[in-house]
Amino acid sequence: MKAVEIRRRAFRRAAFGSCLSITILALSATAPARADETCNSPFMTGLIKGQEQFLHVWTLGEKGVGDESDKLVTIDVVPNSSTYGKVINTISVGGRGEAHHMGFTDDRKYLWAGRLDDSKIFIFDVGSDPSKPKLVKMIDNLAESTGYVGPHTFYALPGRMLVQALSNKKDHGGVTGLIIYNNAGDLVSTTPMPLDNGGDGYGYDIAINPGQNRMLTSSFTGWTNYMMDMSQLIQDSSAMKNFGNTMVLWDLKAMKPEKVFSVPGAPLEIRWALKPGADWAITAGALTSKLYLIKQDENHQWQAKPVADIGDPAKIPLPVDISISSDASSLWVNTFMDGTTRLFDLSNPDAPKQVYSKKIGAQVNMVSQSWDGKRVYFTTSLLANWDKKGADNEQFLKGYSWDGKELKEDFVVDFHKEGLGRAHHMKFTARTQKAGL
Repeated sequence: MKAVEIRRRAFRRAAFGSCLSITILALSATAPARADETCNSPFMTGLIKGQEQFLHVWTLGEKGVGDESDKLVTIDVVPNSSTYGKVINTISVGGRGEAHHMGFTDDRKYLWAGRLDDSKIFIFDVGSDPSKPKLVKMIDNLAESTGYVGPHTFYALPGRMLVQALSNKKDHGGVTGLIIYNNAGDLVSTTPMPLDNGGDGYGYDIAINPGQNRMLTSSFTGWTNYMMDMSQLIQDSSAMKNFGNTMVLWDLKAMKPEKVFSVPGAPLEIRWALKPGADWAITAGALTSKLYLIKQDENHQWQAKPVADIGDPAKIPLPVDISISSDASSLWVNTFMDGTTRLFDLSNPDAPKQVYSKKIGAQVNMVSQSWDGKRVYFTTSLLANWDKKGADNEQFLKGYSWDGKELKEDFVVDFHKEGLGRAHHMKFTARTQKAGL
């Protein structure tokens, strides 16, 4: 324990001993010409300037499709390129372990990708040649070394990778924790999700506001639920009680929970407003179909409150991924069950208003938009056992142009026809990317 505490203190001094990372955040938030996902860690250096060149999709292997293996798929997204909108590289990692989310290291040279079933973590070199990523390391002892399973969110800290797990080795329920590795993939420390003062111990996403020294985490469900067939899960009243209903506000430097918010219905992705001075965050409740705002009240106390409905909550459209614009003026919200994306005006974050919607397909899950907001990408897979069946099991990547009024489809990659599997999480890279851009 003493050695762990020494490492933890050293990490805090290295990570937060200067204002460099906060400066990086301020610069990235005020540079309108840059292009990148708006959900990346603020500690990540070198946002892509201008047009992203490659889009990487962490893809679930599917029985009877191609080599049936989970894989990292690279697609050319440079307009007018001879291979625009086409697959230019794939790396199969073997097996089907429920490939899910990815995250860059702070120097942007490596991409960490996790699997929710077997808890393996794969580290890809995307800095040497982003058109041809290389698998350089696999971490396969997460459960044994931490007691947690289901690595979900990968969030860059200075010289570190912060991982939010979804479940635990003991009972595969929702009680879980946070894990810190160094960039080489060595375990540094673990932190349990709070079980007191209203905490339910559940976890899902991570979002950090360095200027406020605040971290937010959200909550989902454990391995037993997310590996269950969706139709079976919905009919199991006992299982449906095992979803998170909280968000936690943390003191980032101390890595200690400060306040637990009641946010019913599995609040998933969290997005801090990126506009300077806009110290608020937003999330969506998957089971309540509501947007929740997290901000300080007139007494400077942090609160969470519902501020808008997403579609018709009675029909449970199941809001999943969200993407906030770089100026915090709008938010894309995907709803899985009806395959629709919706755009909300956030000019008044206390009262978001839907201003646009478009059906993307039979099902839709992830959304990534460029930093300038002119390009928006969508993928389909939620979880292997939750995706729709039969003809509705569409698996694709779709790229669109957005002119502020309408989404115009630019290209489609059919992951079934290409023998790839189920398309899930996306990240952008470019040939010119390097730390310090």
